[in-house]
Parts: sequence; structure tokens; C-alpha cells
Amino acid sequence: MLIYLPIAEMSVNLFFLVGIGGAIGFLSGLFGVGGGFLLTPLLIFSGVPAPVAVASVTGQVVAASTSGALSYWRRGGIDLTLALFLVTGGVFGAGVGVWIFDLLRSFGQLDLAISFGYLVFLGSIGSLMLIEAVRSLIRSRRTGPPPRRMPGQHNWAHGLPLRFRFKRSKLYISVIPVIGIGFLIGIVGSLLGIGGGFILVPALVYLLRIPGSVVIGTSLLHVLAVMAATCILHAYQSQSVDILLAFSLMVGSVAGAQFGASAGQYLRGDQLRFLLALIVLGVAIRFALSLLLAPADPFSTSVLGFGEGL
Repeated sequence: MLIYLPIAEMSVNLFFLVGIGGAIGFLSGLFGVGGGFLLTPLLIFSGVPAPVAVASVTGQVVAASTSGALSYWRRGGIDLTLALFLVTGGVFGAGVGVWIFDLLRSFGQLDLAISFGYLVFLGSIGSLMLIEAVRSLIRSRRTGPPPRRMPGQHNWAHGLPLRFRFKRSKLYISVIPVIGIGFLIGIVGSLLGIGGGFILVPALVYLLRIPGSVVIGTSLLHVLAVMAATCILHAYQSQSVDILLAFSLMVGSVAGAQFGASAGQYLRGDQLRFLLALIVLGVAIRFALSLLLAPADPFSTSVLGFGEGL
């Protein structure tokens, strides 16, 4: 069953899109992370133009994050004050990211920038995750994991000025790193079409010592708000959001996430991180091949809009 995507200007099998959404939803539920960093590359590899893939996935990330954020809200697992500072930085970062997005697009370098960004981003994150997972697997076969610094202890970030008391997290820390983290993730999210939760959570835990009881819910609220702002900015400024594409992906991801969450109960955390690291590195290698190998058709023609060639 073919459907026409008006913004992507291509026809795609509806069941294929729902299937991709379901597969990414399954992985999201299995590994407990947002699927934007895997969904966007899959759409690009399937022939969807990179700008449309990046912009449209933001809508899917918003839908996927909403149910989780509401669940943590009902359980009191969100620090609203901390989320406010994170979202403030994230929205400004999203604005800067969309501006860079349009600038690269006007220069004709957006596809290259997205591919290179995913190669560096996923390659570095996947390598670190793989190293950590292998070490964790080796430790688990010995005497168990060594003690580590727990949330709530102080580091260099707690000595910065402009401190604020976050009552829900029971912390008294500077807002500078909080806004800075949100700002950087907002830029990366708007450029690459990722929520950034799998970066934000470790940053909040290991840099700011945010307690685990509120870190997941606060991260989900940040992803929800910033990706909603990014989706609106992309729709208004770059006009790259394909609503039909985003909706098809949402339908599949909601169903797939339920199966993934059930399957994840049968694997240990270190095993899940090891499998996720292999998947992330696999996507990074695919981007590396697309940058290094010569294209099948090195020449192409396209019709420029009025003023684009000036």
C-alpha cells in the first residue's frame, strides 16, 4: 500500500513506515532510550531526504516521550524547577540548531553535515558504551562491580556561581551547567533529529549528581518540550516536517515499545548496553561507508526554486 509523502516528495509503502516505527519502538522499549538516533539514519538509508527525516522524526520523538513523561509526572518523578532550566537552555539551543540547519541547507552541505555528524556522534558514543559494557560484563563475572560515586556527592560543577536550590532533587547547585547541558543537547537534537535522552541522563547523573528517582522523568520532560519546539521551528522555518511520515512512524513506535519493554525484562543491564553499543556502532559504520564509497550515480539534476541559484 503506497502513500505519497508531500514534503519528502516520494511514495513509500505504508506498512514499511509502520514497520520501521515498530522496530525502533521495540528497541526503545528494550533499551530504555529514545529511538531518534536510530530512526533518522534508517529513514535516510531508505531514501527519505535527510532534511525531511531529521525534521519529521522530531514529531515522533514528542509522541514517544509524552506517555513516559505523564507516567513519571503522576508518580512525582519530575523536578519541575530543574526541568525549567533545562528546557530554557534547550529551546535556545534548538533555535540555534535550526538556524545552523537552514544555513547548511542554503550552502548545499546539509546532507554531508548530517552524515558526518552521525558518524562522529554515534561512533564516539557507541565506542564508549561498548567499552563500558565490556568492562561491566567482565566485572560481573568476578567479584561484582566496584563502588562508584553516588548521586548527591559534589564535584567541580557544584562550585560554580549562580547556585539555585532544587528541592525535589535535594540539591543546591549552579544553574550554569544545567542551562549549558540543555543548550548543547538542543543544538544536537535539532541538527540530527534526536531527543538526546541517552546523553542527558548520564550527564545529569555523573556531572550534576541528580538522584535517580527524578532523573529519567526530568529528562523525558526536557526531551518532550525541546523536541516540540524543534518540530515547530522546523515546520515554520525550514518547512521540512512531513506530518504523514511522522504520524505513520508514531503508530508503529507506540505498539513496538510495549513489546520491547516486555522483552527487556529477560536481559541484564550490561547485556542490554552491549547490544545497544553494537547497534549504534553498526549505524556509524554505515554512515562511514556512505561517506567513503563512491555513489552509484555521481551526477544528478534538480530544479532550483526562484532565487536559489543566485
